[in-house]
Amino acid sequence: MPIIRTTETIRPTQSEFGQIAYDVMNCVYDIHNEFGRFFDEAVYKRELADRIPGMELELPVTVSHGTFSKLYKLDVLAHKRGIFEFKAAEAIVPRHRGQTINYLLLFDLPHGKIINVRPERVGDEFVNCHLRLEELRNPSVETTHFDPTVAAADFFHDQLISMIHDWGSGLETGLYEEALTHSLGGEEHVLLPVPVMGAKGHLHDQKMRMLAPDVAFKLTAFPDRLEAFEVHARRLLQHTNLKAIHWANITHKHVTFTTIR
Repeated sequence: MPIIRTTETIRPTQSEFGQIAYDVMNCVYDIHNEFGRFFDEAVYKRELADRIPGMELELPVTVSHGTFSKLYKLDVLAHKRGIFEFKAAEAIVPRHRGQTINYLLLFDLPHGKIINVRPERVGDEFVNCHLRLEELRNPSVETTHFDPTVAAADFFHDQLISMIHDWGSGLETGLYEEALTHSLGGEEHVLLPVPVMGAKGHLHDQKMRMLAPDVAFKLTAFPDRLEAFEVHARRLLQHTNLKAIHWANITHKHVTFTTIR
């Protein structure tokens, strides 16, 4: 199986999750008032589990494809119905929301919450995802601007589509990137230095993920404004010896393959 969880979950109604979140947050506020804001996130979630029954911590879920395998560990599963991701950061940022959606999809749940224990007052944010991975395994695919004559194009396209058919298209882009890197032989063969040239010659060697000697690849999950990425990718090509970048933008319902030259 491509996705293996160690526990079964129960999809709650929004009101059911709202009550769970209310109880959890009241307890978190009490813990934060007692412990303060300077501990690692593990301290707060473990104290939460000691105070409220039905909290399961650091639950593993394994995502695999061929010989690739990645283990995730969910912070808190509450009553098998809700996900709570603990952070100890200056602020909640888009990356935290993306991680939480990743867990909602992997655990087949619609509602979660991010809890940030580092600020003076606890920060929190609801995250909802009503889609399910089984609905995301056959997204529409756009290849109008994808050049199959450029090195490794077929490999890039076929490997990525195979992963999406296995998992779905809504997971974090880093997962697809790791799996693709694995299929190319690992980071030592893929994450390679590329010379960057300026007005007076060589400036720096910057590591980029390579599909072939002169061809890099990039995965994104932009909901819109793809043109802005392409503009800056073309500027990158002008200051390196790369011939092309194979780029895939992956959203819940659509995958766009582009070759930038």
